Amino acid sequence: MIWQRVPPESGAAVMGLGVMSVAGHLAGFPVLSAVLLVVAAVLWALLGAAFLARLVFDNERWRSEAGRPGALTGVAGTGVLGLALALVLHGWSTGWIFLVLTALLWLGLMPRVLRGLATPTVGVSFLVCVGTQSLALLAGQLAADARSPFLLVVCAISAAVGLALYVLVLIRFDFRQVARGAGDHWVAGGALAISTVAVAKLHSAVRELAAPAELATAVRAIGIALWAITMCWYVVLALAELLAPRLCYDFRRWATVFPLGMTCTASFGTAAATGMVWMADAARLLLWPALLVLCLTAWGTIHHLATPKPSP
Repeated sequence: MIWQRVPPESGAAVMGLGVMSVAGHLAGFPVLSAVLLVVAAVLWALLGAAFLARLVFDNERWRSEAGRPGALTGVAGTGVLGLALALVLHGWSTGWIFLVLTALLWLGLMPRVLRGLATPTVGVSFLVCVGTQSLALLAGQLAADARSPFLLVVCAISAAVGLALYVLVLIRFDFRQVARGAGDHWVAGGALAISTVAVAKLHSAVRELAAPAELATAVRAIGIALWAITMCWYVVLALAELLAPRLCYDFRRWATVFPLGMTCTASFGTAAATGMVWMADAARLLLWPALLVLCLTAWGTIHHLATPKPSP
């Protein structure tokens, strides 16, 4: 059965494609954004079918894999795809559906992953933050669109929990992964990038709901600080790739696509929240290396799947 060969980490491809659709939309490339959105949606549906098939027909294996951090790519992929649909298609109803799905997946998978979180942690471990922040950013987007105080609270709580989980993983992180990781080490920076986007969405919701100016100022300051740290991570990880090249294909490179696209999106979000136009200009520059890595990773995946496997 095909669904038996799909690893739980496959949602990383949806995460990468979804966030690149959002970045393309914000950069002013609607056709690129729409194409990536369609591919991400189709892949999400296929992976969702595999997830349900394994849950029903191979429950023991599902329980085993549901405790791995990679399982949270399903949570993050659902949240990011929901954000892309809400932005590109202006689909409020679709956004709400994806928010509920993201919340249900988070509630079902997060406790299992946290119970089995190993020490020292590696790049994929930061998905506990990414999955939580995917819920925060989608709630923040819908809170601003619908002017919902309830979703504003959901966004704020999720963002705070996500940052706490980031610290939990960071203090146990094996920093040698920066030089040795096969792609998922980039999530150390990508988790902060999605946290920055979540805070930017929170700032938008705070302004839409006419919250106290002091609150908006505090959220704005947090967003700027997170963006600055995110950019530091970006520089460190990029330099590590240059000094210790890892050119062989690995599926975990989809976990590199996501942080690159999310850093671009974070720069657009922070620019909108702060009015610093130069951040948007920087975001447009960051889009191109993200697209390059996306194309290379997609080609590597297609080539890997199309190459006949030797008989045992």
